[in-house]
Amino acid sequence: MTKKILITGTAGFIGFHLARLLLAEGFVVHGYDGMTDYYDVRLKQRRHAMLSQNAQFTATEGMLEDQALFDRVADSFRPDIIVHLAGQAGVRYSLENPRAYLDSNVIGTFNVMEAARRLNVQHLLMASTSSVYGGNDDMPFIETQKADLQLTIYAATKKANESMGHAYAHLHDLPTTMFRFFTVYGPWGRPDLALYKFVDAILDERPIDIYNHGEMYRDFTYVDDLVRGIRLLMDAIPARPASPADIAPGDSLSPVAPFRIVNIGNSEKVRLLDFIEAIEDCLGKKAIRNYMPMQAGDVPATWANAELLHALTGYRPRTDVRDGIARFVAWFRDYYAK
Repeated sequence: MTKKILITGTAGFIGFHLARLLLAEGFVVHGYDGMTDYYDVRLKQRRHAMLSQNAQFTATEGMLEDQALFDRVADSFRPDIIVHLAGQAGVRYSLENPRAYLDSNVIGTFNVMEAARRLNVQHLLMASTSSVYGGNDDMPFIETQKADLQLTIYAATKKANESMGHAYAHLHDLPTTMFRFFTVYGPWGRPDLALYKFVDAILDERPIDIYNHGEMYRDFTYVDDLVRGIRLLMDAIPARPASPADIAPGDSLSPVAPFRIVNIGNSEKVRLLDFIEAIEDCLGKKAIRNYMPMQAGDVPATWANAELLHALTGYRPRTDVRDGIARFVAWFRDYYAK
């Protein structure tokens, strides 16, 4: 019997790519998305329109905070698995509008967890972020290290999601996997992401803002690699261990719940200035550089240890950053006719 997957955030960057992958594999997918105006809604509408060309895809437009609507959708669709990707994204925007993150990322996530509990889904998978590692400087980041030094409200809400998810997994025996994303990029990306902003500005001969004078490092993860990791983790359903001794070394599986946290990253830190040079090489055009100090809430580096992902799935993200940039630029030029 074909599995039914409820994905929140299907009009978003990552949700769109995941839905497209699952539809290609024959799953029945229902999307739920609030279509907020955090960035150009036309881009979100275009993504949903593309997904809707597949008869196995249906969607509802609504906010996660609307529990009554989300419950009706979930109860009607009866998903086998829920993948919760929706939420208020963006580290920098959380400095301007922190309440949006509480509403969407905390209240909205609670509503998703309640539906998953009530429907007794086989597996609940929810997005977290590398930002939860915050002030940690012991890299590469590994899931078993302590992560209590969040630097933004965005990161704090995602860490709250992890704690809430663990509590629900423990109390209700709800198999739950949280994945921490590392600087995702690729075609159909969000306009607030660095690659999108850099390409757009360089082509229009506008300056680009380079924070911390370019002395920053990121573990850039190509979106196709990311959603392949999510797809494989859908089948890696955590089970409550009989005893802590049953947990393999390096596994983040909880000793008291069917709950696990998994990094999904390229396992390679790239200097921001090298990233910009790769964009310039791809465009055949130099950037006008505006060097800036570090912005509040930013971290100088992120770098994933993704050995647990490989242990669970046999998969490693491996797209070279120059190849990923070239694919994004090709999409951008086509989409915007530039």
